[in-house]
Amino acid sequence: MLKLEGVETYYGRMKVLQGISMEVVQGDIVAILGSNGAGKSTILKAISGFILCDYGHIEFLGRRIENMDPHEIVRRGICHVPEGRHTFDDLTVEENLKAGTASSSDKSVLRKKIEDVYGLFPALLNLKKKKAKYLSGGERQMVALGRALMAEPKLLLLDEPSLGLSPILVREIFKRIRAINENGITVVVVEQNVVLALGLAKMGYVIQNGRVERYGPSAKLLADEEVRSAYLGEGKYVDRKELWEGRIKVKR
Repeated sequence: MLKLEGVETYYGRMKVLQGISMEVVQGDIVAILGSNGAGKSTILKAISGFILCDYGHIEFLGRRIENMDPHEIVRRGICHVPEGRHTFDDLTVEENLKAGTASSSDKSVLRKKIEDVYGLFPALLNLKKKKAKYLSGGERQMVALGRALMAEPKLLLLDEPSLGLSPILVREIFKRIRAINENGITVVVVEQNVVLALGLAKMGYVIQNGRVERYGPSAKLLADEEVRSAYLGEGKYVDRKELWEGRIKVKR
């Protein structure tokens, strides 16, 4: 569905991505993992057109999209939920959701989309008339996710969805991401909570210094000694089912 080959980007004279190659199979959840400053968020920005791809190319559903206008990339079916839970603070929850589908003039279609979002995030139904600036961090994340879903994406890019949330809310958000995927949307998630992300994703890419350091099935990465040492402690065995059910505590 998505393919990056040799992608390089610069911020000024500094090269941030140094030949990133990766693939995302339709229907999968793929985790992009690594420490702060590794280049994870830059990968999403290059895919969604927010920064230039200086070298290499990006294909989506067989067509080149690198350096395409962001609005055209959205029209083709890619939606990006950036880090920071951005909402229109002076708009209500429902107004924020409607903003995600400004091109829809059919009121019945719009209402059905909103109802689907409330079905996925029931907590938002009782908050629909509340302004976004009065919401909690977890509620704002739900709004940001819901607004992206209003555009009916084929591919959803999520940047640090767990950032700043309590462990209970993190697991709730990740359950919703799993539900979104089960509804047929392919997901690429950038996440510092490496082990929890690997408990959710089918495939993972570990990024260091703008390069792919490791990649493969999540179970393989969880069994990797260096990944275990970095994120769980030396020699810790990880069972993905136990991890997802919350019986293993993980380091951020």
